[in-house]
Amino acid sequence: MMKLLKFLFKLVLWLLIIPILGVVVFKWVPVPATPLMVIRYFEQKEAKEETVWKHDWVPIEGISKNLQLAVICSEDQNFLKHNGFDMKAIEKAFDNNQKGKRVRGASTISQQVAKNVFLWPQRSWARKGMETYVTFWIELIWSKERIMEVYLNSIEMGKGIYGAEAASQYWFKKSASKLSKSEAAAIAAILPRPLKYRANPPTNYIAGRKLWIMKQMSFHGALNYNKEDGK
Repeated sequence: MMKLLKFLFKLVLWLLIIPILGVVVFKWVPVPATPLMVIRYFEQKEAKEETVWKHDWVPIEGISKNLQLAVICSEDQNFLKHNGFDMKAIEKAFDNNQKGKRVRGASTISQQVAKNVFLWPQRSWARKGMETYVTFWIELIWSKERIMEVYLNSIEMGKGIYGAEAASQYWFKKSASKLSKSEAAAIAAILPRPLKYRANPPTNYIAGRKLWIMKQMSFHGALNYNKEDGK
């Protein structure tokens, strides 16, 4: 019994330590791949489909400010203000779910980075707990600019398409640094379901979301990471 308890204690300890080490390393090192990329690759293999895995890391300076602003306006409008968790959005999502309305999430960009880079995609209380834990360390150790850089280089933006550079080349045949406001909004519009939607040419639904995001971008104004304390 004591051996089992010691084993479980060590297992929990490593589960808590390993993510911190990863967060420290990825503060400076580009993320080469994520669990979701690997899962999608084997899903394609299992379905005997053409395997597509496009992922080209670029520094934040190589990603259009239009795209950075577009994903903030579409995914997490309080990104520059919160510490990883948007409590108002969480409360609103909880109220909607309690009332039986369509289930809505309240994951911030920081939480999405924690999930995509360090964890597995399936929903469970265990994963949600680890997501909260990793998000805390990401916000503590990384700057907001680094969080955005990792986010825009890691998320799924189409079938086998990961990150801003691959998405820009795939959808608009240009570098991520050259994306216009309209093109950036189109990519941001498909993020909730990137395997279902297309950024170019957009469906009527995505075109509508794109226009809404562009309006939000106009309201938001210019991005300013400088207020961060240089973590």
